[in-house]
Amino acid sequence: MKTNIKTWQCSVCGFIHEGNSPPNECPQCSSSPKEFKEKSEKIKLEYDGKKFDVLLINGSSHHGHNSNVLAELAEETLKKRKVSYKRFNLNELNIRHCWCCYSMKDDACTFPCRNQFDDMPALHKMLVDCKAVIIASPINWNNMSARLKDFLDRLTCIENMPLLKKKSLTTGKVFGVLINGHEDGAVKTAMDIFLYFQQMGFVYAPFGFAYRTHGGEYNAKTDNAYFKGDEKLKKDVHNAVSNVIETMNMNLEKSFRNKIIPVSE
Repeated sequence: MKTNIKTWQCSVCGFIHEGNSPPNECPQCSSSPKEFKEKSEKIKLEYDGKKFDVLLINGSSHHGHNSNVLAELAEETLKKRKVSYKRFNLNELNIRHCWCCYSMKDDACTFPCRNQFDDMPALHKMLVDCKAVIIASPINWNNMSARLKDFLDRLTCIENMPLLKKKSLTTGKVFGVLINGHEDGAVKTAMDIFLYFQQMGFVYAPFGFAYRTHGGEYNAKTDNAYFKGDEKLKKDVHNAVSNVIETMNMNLEKSFRNKIIPVSE
């Protein structure tokens, strides 16, 4: 009997596998089957304009691994609290490096972004429309992932608006961050991410930060099971996300209108 052989692609390294199902482990980067998707033509991300509350971003190179534990816990709380949200895994999107137009002259960096050729323009619109952003991030060498750095760099066109004597579109929105990783660096990673949002006028929700690391004495392959079974992490993420929601419900965007003066970098 003939079977339809499918083509699978690893979303981490791009490895192509042919078979009825993904491999148990990517032979090129060791990622799990969760990172494989059936290969198809990429469709550019679009935003339908329907308003929602929270933009949830998984900034990891592995959308189904450790940061996914954080993102799924965040989703549970958002659903329980009946908060509308959209979740995106950056490793499933096409986000190119920032062109750094700002380095040429101030008004070269504009909103909408000059680069309209990838998925970032839709994310720009969603970030402007939402009330809060929650980032789930891994720790890569005491820092965020390169994918997340690209995403954040591409927000410069929004951050740059007050410099061009234009109204800030994000002052008073709320921010929260969730971090996990193998070893140390969680607080530094969170603060590096926060600085981007602070420069756009976001408010860091009180106690809107939760993190957990496993430990360098353990093999990294045991991290995922550890995070999934960690009751303290579950409680901390729930509380951090709840604090983001409570701060968001204060409607600081309205309260801050015409009162907060942007100070551009």
